[in-house]
Amino acid sequence: MRRQNDPVPTAQPVRVLAVCTGNVCRSPAIERLLAAGLGATWRGAAPRGLPPAIEVSSAGVGAVVGSPMTLEMQELVASRGGVPGEFAARALTSEMVAASDLVLAATRQHRAAVVELFPAAVRRTFTLRELARLAAGVDPADLPGAGATTADRLTALVRLATMRRGMTPAARPQDDDVVDPYGGDRRTYATSFGQLVPAVETIVAAVRR
Repeated sequence: MRRQNDPVPTAQPVRVLAVCTGNVCRSPAIERLLAAGLGATWRGAAPRGLPPAIEVSSAGVGAVVGSPMTLEMQELVASRGGVPGEFAARALTSEMVAASDLVLAATRQHRAAVVELFPAAVRRTFTLRELARLAAGVDPADLPGAGATTADRLTALVRLATMRRGMTPAARPQDDDVVDPYGGDRRTYATSFGQLVPAVETIVAAVRR
């Protein structure tokens, strides 16, 4: 008999979608850092060997369609081992949200926009920092163990995080947001990056223990 948290075989990859405004700063950084941390692929990456277990992509609610990641964010992403190249911004659609198993928004406003666009995604849509906060409180023993893949553990983490909502609120609501650096100086970029990197690392650590 299969236990509640045992892996569920699937032929489809677990799809993660990061969302911000222009899709040139925060969400591309989340996309590439998560892909690097989870051993996943990203949208547009050339296929290598077996089909990926996890796919990470991104989009913007007010995307600068076709634009690359900003140079400032490219430098920061590369400094943490992410691949900043081969990127083009795209506009968020309901179809993208519907096809995603997890949506990570840069802010509460973006999270609301995602849910308004596709209400059925409410239980699998979080801000990045919100999911990291919830993941930090998950007991590793509650995630699939021996024989489980990173994809299995990520799927279980989303389910457990949904159950924990409301149990561990942020000290301040804005603590669940990542500052928008677009148009700002390097200090603003550093602040934004300094907020999203620990969140990505917490999520990665939770599912790659």
